Amino acid sequence: MMDTKKFIEDSIKNIKEEVKDEKVIIALSGGVDSSVASVLASEAIGDQLEAIFVDHGLLRKGEAEQVEETFKDRLNFKLVNAEDEFIAALAGVRDPEKKREIIGHKFIEVFEREAKKSGAKYLLQGTIAPDWIESEGKIKSHHNVTLPDGLVLEIIEPLRELYKDEVREVGSELGLPDAIVHRQPFPGPGLAVRVLGDITKEKLEICREANAILNKHVEEEGLHKDLWQYFVVLTDSKVTGVKGDQRDFGYLVVIRMVQSFDAMTANVPDIPWPFLHKVS
Repeated sequence: MMDTKKFIEDSIKNIKEEVKDEKVIIALSGGVDSSVASVLASEAIGDQLEAIFVDHGLLRKGEAEQVEETFKDRLNFKLVNAEDEFIAALAGVRDPEKKREIIGHKFIEVFEREAKKSGAKYLLQGTIAPDWIESEGKIKSHHNVTLPDGLVLEIIEPLRELYKDEVREVGSELGLPDAIVHRQPFPGPGLAVRVLGDITKEKLEICREANAILNKHVEEEGLHKDLWQYFVVLTDSKVTGVKGDQRDFGYLVVIRMVQSFDAMTANVPDIPWPFLHKVS
Protein backbone atom coordinates (compact mmCIF):
# COMPACT_ATOMS: atom_id res chain seq x y z
CA MET A 1 0.00 0.00 0.00
CA MET A 2 1.33 3.41 -0.95
CA ASP A 3 2.54 5.81 1.73
CA THR A 4 0.82 8.93 0.39
CA LYS A 5 2.63 11.47 2.56
CA LYS A 6 6.03 10.00 1.70
CA PHE A 7 5.16 10.01 -2.01
CA ILE A 8 4.31 13.71 -1.81
CA GLU A 9 7.51 14.53 0.07
CA ASP A 10 9.65 12.53 -2.36
CA SER A 11 7.93 14.02 -5.42
CA ILE A 12 8.43 17.60 -4.23
CA LYS A 13 12.09 16.84 -3.47
CA ASN A 14 12.65 15.18 -6.87
CA ILE A 15 11.03 18.04 -8.79
CA LYS A 16 13.17 20.59 -6.95
CA GLU A 17 16.36 18.63 -7.63
CA GLU A 18 15.64 18.13 -11.33
CA VAL A 19 14.32 21.60 -12.15
CA LYS A 20 16.69 23.67 -10.01
CA ASP A 21 16.26 27.30 -11.16
CA GLU A 22 14.69 26.54 -14.54
CA LYS A 23 11.14 27.43 -15.52
CA VAL A 24 8.45 24.80 -16.04
CA ILE A 25 5.10 24.69 -17.82
CA ILE A 26 2.41 22.14 -17.10
CA ALA A 27 -0.53 21.01 -19.18
CA LEU A 28 -3.46 21.66 -16.86
CA SER A 29 -6.80 20.18 -17.92
CA GLY A 30 -8.69 20.46 -14.64
CA GLY A 31 -8.82 16.68 -14.29
CA VAL A 32 -7.43 14.99 -11.20
CA ASP A 33 -4.17 13.87 -12.85
CA SER A 34 -2.98 17.24 -14.14
CA SER A 35 -4.40 19.03 -11.08
CA VAL A 36 -2.41 16.86 -8.67
CA ALA A 37 0.72 17.26 -10.80
CA SER A 38 0.16 21.04 -10.83
CA VAL A 39 -0.14 21.29 -7.06
CA LEU A 40 2.91 19.06 -6.52
CA ALA A 41 4.96 21.24 -8.86
CA SER A 42 3.66 24.43 -7.29
CA GLU A 43 4.62 23.16 -3.83
CA ALA A 44 8.10 22.35 -5.15
CA ILE A 45 9.01 25.35 -7.29
CA GLY A 46 6.34 28.02 -6.77
CA ASP A 47 6.44 30.82 -9.34
CA GLN A 48 8.82 28.90 -11.59
CA LEU A 49 5.74 26.95 -12.70
CA GLU A 50 3.24 28.23 -15.25
CA ALA A 51 0.04 26.17 -15.47
CA ILE A 52 -1.28 26.35 -19.03
CA PHE A 53 -4.84 25.42 -19.87
CA VAL A 54 -5.55 24.94 -23.58
CA ASP A 55 -9.10 25.49 -24.79
CA HIS A 56 -9.01 23.40 -27.97
CA GLY A 57 -12.72 23.74 -28.66
CA LEU A 58 -13.28 20.07 -27.79
CA LEU A 59 -14.31 20.54 -24.16
CA ARG A 60 -17.56 19.85 -22.32
CA LYS A 61 -20.12 22.59 -21.79
CA GLY A 62 -18.80 25.33 -19.47
CA GLU A 63 -15.58 23.42 -18.78
CA ALA A 64 -13.07 26.13 -19.72
CA GLU A 65 -14.83 28.67 -17.49
CA GLN A 66 -15.00 26.20 -14.59
CA VAL A 67 -11.30 25.33 -14.76
CA GLU A 68 -10.29 28.99 -14.93
CA GLU A 69 -12.46 29.86 -11.94
CA THR A 70 -11.02 26.97 -9.90
CA PHE A 71 -7.33 27.60 -10.54
CA LYS A 72 -6.81 31.27 -11.42
CA ASP A 73 -6.15 32.18 -7.79
CA ARG A 74 -4.40 28.93 -6.81
CA LEU A 75 -1.74 28.67 -9.51
CA ASN A 76 0.22 30.79 -11.96
CA PHE A 77 -2.60 30.12 -14.45
CA LYS A 78 -2.70 30.93 -18.17
CA LEU A 79 -5.58 30.27 -20.58
CA VAL A 80 -4.63 29.66 -24.22
CA ASN A 81 -7.45 29.74 -26.78
CA ALA A 82 -6.44 27.46 -29.65
CA GLU A 83 -9.86 26.30 -30.85
CA ASP A 84 -9.48 27.37 -34.48
CA GLU A 85 -6.01 25.79 -34.67
CA PHE A 86 -7.20 22.38 -33.45
CA ILE A 87 -10.43 22.31 -35.47
CA ALA A 88 -8.52 23.16 -38.66
CA ALA A 89 -5.97 20.39 -38.00
CA LEU A 90 -8.79 17.85 -37.57
CA ALA A 91 -10.68 18.80 -40.74
CA GLY A 92 -11.61 15.70 -42.75
CA VAL A 93 -10.05 13.25 -40.24
CA ARG A 94 -12.35 10.33 -39.39
CA ASP A 95 -10.08 7.72 -37.74
CA PRO A 96 -10.11 8.19 -33.92
CA GLU A 97 -6.46 7.07 -33.60
CA LYS A 98 -5.44 9.63 -36.20
CA LYS A 99 -7.41 12.26 -34.28
CA ARG A 100 -5.51 11.34 -31.10
CA GLU A 101 -2.19 11.58 -32.91
CA ILE A 102 -2.98 14.98 -34.45
CA ILE A 103 -4.23 16.38 -31.14
CA GLY A 104 -1.17 15.07 -29.30
CA HIS A 105 1.22 16.73 -31.72
CA LYS A 106 -0.81 19.93 -31.73
CA PHE A 107 -0.72 20.04 -27.93
CA ILE A 108 3.05 19.81 -27.99
CA GLU A 109 3.27 22.55 -30.64
CA VAL A 110 1.18 24.85 -28.45
CA PHE A 111 3.26 24.13 -25.36
CA GLU A 112 6.54 24.61 -27.21
CA ARG A 113 5.26 27.96 -28.41
CA GLU A 114 4.20 28.99 -24.90
CA ALA A 115 7.48 27.70 -23.48
CA LYS A 116 9.43 30.02 -25.77
CA LYS A 117 7.44 32.95 -24.41
CA SER A 118 8.10 31.95 -20.80
CA GLY A 119 11.62 30.60 -21.25
CA ALA A 120 10.59 27.21 -19.84
CA LYS A 121 12.91 24.23 -20.18
CA TYR A 122 10.57 21.57 -18.81
CA LEU A 123 7.07 20.31 -19.56
CA LEU A 124 5.56 18.63 -16.50
CA GLN A 125 2.66 16.26 -17.22
CA GLY A 126 0.01 14.32 -15.32
CA THR A 127 0.75 11.02 -17.10
CA ILE A 128 -0.30 8.04 -14.95
CA ALA A 129 0.40 4.31 -15.24
CA PRO A 130 -2.63 3.35 -17.39
CA ASP A 131 -1.59 5.98 -19.97
CA TRP A 132 1.74 4.43 -20.87
CA ILE A 133 0.61 0.84 -20.26
CA GLU A 134 -2.21 1.26 -22.79
CA SER A 135 0.01 3.12 -25.24
CA GLU A 136 2.82 0.55 -25.15
CA GLY A 137 0.29 -2.27 -25.43
CA LYS A 138 -1.35 -0.51 -28.40
CA ILE A 139 -4.75 -0.53 -26.67
CA LYS A 140 -5.01 3.17 -27.49
CA SER A 141 -2.58 6.04 -27.73
CA HIS A 142 -2.62 8.94 -25.27
CA HIS A 143 -2.11 12.54 -26.25
CA ASN A 144 0.44 13.10 -23.49
CA VAL A 145 2.83 10.28 -24.40
CA THR A 146 2.78 10.30 -28.23
CA LEU A 147 5.46 12.91 -28.82
CA PRO A 148 6.93 14.18 -32.10
CA ASP A 149 10.60 13.95 -33.01
CA GLY A 150 12.77 16.91 -32.10
CA LEU A 151 10.86 17.82 -28.93
CA VAL A 152 12.52 20.86 -27.39
CA LEU A 153 11.04 20.47 -23.90
CA GLU A 154 12.23 17.94 -21.35
CA ILE A 155 9.40 15.88 -19.84
CA ILE A 156 8.76 15.38 -16.12
CA GLU A 157 6.07 12.88 -15.06
CA PRO A 158 5.82 12.64 -11.24
CA LEU A 159 2.64 10.51 -11.31
CA ARG A 160 3.89 8.03 -13.92
CA GLU A 161 3.84 4.98 -11.60
CA LEU A 162 0.46 5.71 -9.97
CA TYR A 163 -3.01 4.40 -10.76
CA LYS A 164 -6.14 6.53 -10.67
CA ASP A 165 -7.20 5.59 -7.14
CA GLU A 166 -3.70 6.43 -5.85
CA VAL A 167 -3.74 9.78 -7.65
CA ARG A 168 -7.04 10.57 -5.91
CA GLU A 169 -5.47 9.74 -2.54
CA VAL A 170 -2.61 12.13 -3.26
CA GLY A 171 -5.06 14.81 -4.34
CA SER A 172 -7.03 14.51 -1.11
CA GLU A 173 -3.83 14.65 0.95
CA LEU A 174 -2.83 17.83 -0.91
CA GLY A 175 -6.14 19.44 -0.01
CA LEU A 176 -7.66 19.59 -3.47
CA PRO A 177 -11.46 20.05 -3.48
CA ASP A 178 -13.58 16.92 -3.74
CA ALA A 179 -15.02 18.12 -7.06
CA ILE A 180 -11.52 17.88 -8.55
CA VAL A 181 -10.39 14.71 -6.77
CA HIS A 182 -13.45 12.77 -7.91
CA ARG A 183 -14.00 14.52 -11.23
CA GLN A 184 -15.20 12.23 -14.00
CA PRO A 185 -12.31 11.19 -16.27
CA PHE A 186 -12.29 12.97 -19.63
CA PRO A 187 -9.97 12.10 -22.52
CA GLY A 188 -7.25 14.55 -23.50
CA PRO A 189 -8.54 14.67 -27.09
CA GLY A 190 -11.90 15.65 -25.63
CA LEU A 191 -15.03 15.42 -27.72
CA ALA A 192 -12.94 14.70 -30.84
CA VAL A 193 -13.02 11.00 -29.94
CA ARG A 194 -16.66 11.11 -28.85
CA VAL A 195 -17.80 12.55 -32.17
CA LEU A 196 -17.50 9.78 -34.75
CA GLY A 197 -16.48 10.67 -38.28
CA ASP A 198 -15.68 14.22 -39.37
CA ILE A 199 -15.36 16.93 -36.73
CA THR A 200 -17.59 19.97 -37.27
CA LYS A 201 -18.65 22.72 -34.90
CA GLU A 202 -22.29 21.64 -35.36
CA LYS A 203 -21.56 18.05 -34.33
CA LEU A 204 -19.43 19.19 -31.40
CA GLU A 205 -22.24 21.41 -30.13
CA ILE A 206 -24.79 18.58 -30.37
CA CYS A 207 -22.46 16.25 -28.45
CA ARG A 208 -21.73 18.97 -25.88
CA GLU A 209 -25.42 19.65 -25.21
CA ALA A 210 -26.31 15.95 -25.08
CA ASN A 211 -23.54 15.34 -22.54
CA ALA A 212 -24.78 18.24 -20.42
CA ILE A 213 -28.29 16.75 -20.38
CA LEU A 214 -26.99 13.31 -19.39
CA ASN A 215 -24.73 14.73 -16.66
CA LYS A 216 -27.58 16.78 -15.21
CA HIS A 217 -29.92 13.79 -14.88
CA VAL A 218 -27.22 11.41 -13.61
CA GLU A 219 -26.34 13.83 -10.81
CA GLU A 220 -29.98 14.60 -9.98
CA GLU A 221 -30.70 10.87 -9.61
CA GLY A 222 -27.52 10.32 -7.55
CA LEU A 223 -26.19 7.71 -9.98
CA HIS A 224 -22.80 9.44 -10.27
CA LYS A 225 -21.72 7.97 -6.93
CA ASP A 226 -21.62 4.47 -8.44
CA LEU A 227 -20.28 5.37 -11.89
CA TRP A 228 -16.72 5.95 -13.04
CA GLN A 229 -17.68 7.44 -16.40
CA TYR A 230 -20.90 8.41 -18.12
CA PHE A 231 -21.02 10.21 -21.42
CA VAL A 232 -22.62 10.54 -24.84
CA VAL A 233 -21.07 9.49 -28.15
CA LEU A 234 -22.34 11.21 -31.29
CA THR A 235 -22.40 8.66 -34.09
CA ASP A 236 -21.93 9.45 -37.76
CA SER A 237 -25.37 8.00 -38.54
CA LYS A 238 -28.58 9.95 -38.97
CA VAL A 239 -32.03 8.61 -38.13
CA THR A 240 -35.60 9.72 -38.76
CA GLY A 241 -37.83 10.68 -35.87
CA VAL A 242 -40.96 12.69 -35.09
CA LYS A 243 -41.15 15.82 -32.94
CA GLY A 244 -44.70 16.93 -32.40
CA ASP A 245 -46.35 16.51 -35.79
CA GLN A 246 -43.17 17.12 -37.75
CA ARG A 247 -40.69 14.67 -39.25
CA ASP A 248 -37.17 15.15 -37.90
CA PHE A 249 -33.83 13.90 -39.20
CA GLY A 250 -30.82 14.03 -36.89
CA TYR A 251 -27.68 12.35 -35.58
CA LEU A 252 -27.96 9.23 -33.44
CA VAL A 253 -26.34 9.45 -29.99
CA VAL A 254 -25.22 6.57 -27.78
CA ILE A 255 -25.04 6.71 -23.99
CA ARG A 256 -22.16 4.90 -22.31
CA MET A 257 -21.96 4.29 -18.54
CA VAL A 258 -19.08 2.44 -16.89
CA GLN A 259 -18.14 1.22 -13.43
CA SER A 260 -14.41 0.96 -12.65
CA PHE A 261 -12.09 1.19 -9.68
CA ASP A 262 -8.64 1.30 -11.28
CA ALA A 263 -9.31 2.83 -14.74
CA MET A 264 -7.98 -0.40 -16.27
CA THR A 265 -11.02 -2.67 -15.98
CA ALA A 266 -14.70 -1.94 -16.55
CA ASN A 267 -18.03 -3.37 -15.41
CA VAL A 268 -21.56 -2.85 -16.71
CA PRO A 269 -23.69 -0.88 -14.21
CA ASP A 270 -27.37 -1.56 -13.53
CA ILE A 271 -29.18 1.52 -14.85
CA PRO A 272 -32.91 1.87 -14.07
CA TRP A 273 -35.13 1.88 -17.17
CA PRO A 274 -37.16 4.89 -15.92
CA PHE A 275 -33.92 6.90 -15.87
CA LEU A 276 -33.06 5.96 -19.46
CA HIS A 277 -36.58 6.84 -20.55
CA LYS A 278 -36.33 10.23 -18.85
CA VAL A 279 -32.96 11.06 -20.42
CA SER A 280 -34.15 10.03 -23.87
